[in-house]
Amino acid sequence: MTRPVVGIIGNRALINDRYPVHEGGQMNSCAVSHVAGCVPLLIPADPSYVSVEELLEICDGFLLTGGRPNVHPEEYGEEPTDKHGAFDRARDAITLPLVRACVERGQPFMGICRGFQEVNVAMGGTLHPEIRELPGRMNHRMPPEGTLEEAFALRHKVRLDPEGRFAALFGAEEVLTNTLHGQGICQPGARIVIEGRAEDGTPEAIYVKDAPGFTLSVQWHPEWNAEADPVSRPLFRAFGDAVRDWAAQKGSAKAL
Repeated sequence: MTRPVVGIIGNRALINDRYPVHEGGQMNSCAVSHVAGCVPLLIPADPSYVSVEELLEICDGFLLTGGRPNVHPEEYGEEPTDKHGAFDRARDAITLPLVRACVERGQPFMGICRGFQEVNVAMGGTLHPEIRELPGRMNHRMPPEGTLEEAFALRHKVRLDPEGRFAALFGAEEVLTNTLHGQGICQPGARIVIEGRAEDGTPEAIYVKDAPGFTLSVQWHPEWNAEADPVSRPLFRAFGDAVRDWAAQKGSAKAL
């Protein structure tokens, strides 16, 4: 039986500082294939190559990955500053309408880090350019040195709504996660429900209220060690189940 397809939103990069590529972390593909049980398909997130309409037909679900460039502040009505960092307007042009289309259709997606922030912006929310500069906030950025294992180490707790979807999925009201981001949610968008926060109050787990499909998104990186981590594993499995349900419904509709 053919597995359903998850489109993994890629990022632009340069090899040897001069050769342009679209790239995606292997850990994303591993989590989608080995834990969610779906076919990982890397998407060049650029409207000059693909359209939202094409992606909606080709893929059964989407993983909105992390990435160094940030959502451009003009997408939420603000002027860019040095604190906002680098941008990828081509990715913005694909992911923001893609999120809105998936919410409307009930097509499943999961946002991670930048993808989490894209979901908020797509629904009309805003972002803080630099979390660590806010009073009482910790530094959520990746440690500047050390091994990959040290960079993705579990660093803070996330407190969950005890009656919410994430707590039910994880079987806990508090989980331990990694943290590798500079920006974060300022004002939540319309229908964005914040169900998890770090110890300093930073939003960490959201979903879109009344969306007919899977929209769970997190600020941390669950793709790291997804097969073994007790928080990552149920999240990706639930996402995979939602993608399979969508693919089955799509197949039934085509058969009519």
